[in-house]
Amino acid sequence: MNAESVKLAAGLYLVAVPIGTARDITLRALDVLASADVLAAEDTRSLRRLMDIHGIPVGDRPLLAYHDHNGDRVRPRLMQAVAEGRSVAYASEAGTPLIADPGYDLAREMRGAGHAITSAPGASAVITALTLGGLPTDRFLFAGFLPNASGARRSGLLELRDIQATLVFYESPNRIAATLEAAADILGKDRPAAICRELTKKFEEIRRGSLADLAESCREDPPRGEIVLLIGRGTSENISDSDLTSRLRQALEGQTVRDAADQLAAEFGLPRRKVYQMALKLEKGDE
Repeated sequence: MNAESVKLAAGLYLVAVPIGTARDITLRALDVLASADVLAAEDTRSLRRLMDIHGIPVGDRPLLAYHDHNGDRVRPRLMQAVAEGRSVAYASEAGTPLIADPGYDLAREMRGAGHAITSAPGASAVITALTLGGLPTDRFLFAGFLPNASGARRSGLLELRDIQATLVFYESPNRIAATLEAAADILGKDRPAAICRELTKKFEEIRRGSLADLAESCREDPPRGEIVLLIGRGTSENISDSDLTSRLRQALEGQTVRDAADQLAAEFGLPRRKVYQMALKLEKGDE
């Protein structure tokens, strides 16, 4: 079925496109792609391929690449098009624009200039993973990509450790095992998690288990493709000061004060400062 040709008012149209299966696109999104005066995409090849599948010709309309590396150059052209009364449709490489996507700066400047912005909503890897992952969805935090460097990654996880919500991350197959190992160390090895891979595609897979179990799984059988990682909220466990002291002594036999405090604070849902001070006193007392 061909998309409907409609007259679009001047403005920016943020168009959600499928994350895998090409038919996961809304009729309104197809109408916008068929009718916009100017097309922009993070990946013009993938957008052109999607439009070909649905029988939408690009014709003589401009189709501009817009991504992190050329945004400063292309953004003025798109702004000018809207200022001249034309409609601009922008699509991510996959999923919903502005979610871990270079379209944020474009939308911000359009808004700042007083231009109209609207969304043709649709597929999102975050929401799809939450619906399939089996973890609570009443409260969640999307944290995007964790840093590449191991130290910065650990710091990022520490900042999120005490948030009582399902944590959602995008991750690459090359880093997923290291991320899971760091998360198990900082957030607690028994914390529930899910790896959602290649969503809506032929090889879609959901792996569920504890952080420690999933880390081992990824070492033995590395996943491929695009990954959304879900980590369940932490649970506080009552522990007496004497038991905590005993656990700290054990941990300090093989770890630094900082690492021992991080591990036990995460394991029992305790304030890190309190645990760190206890560990510091134990270390000084044992010297």
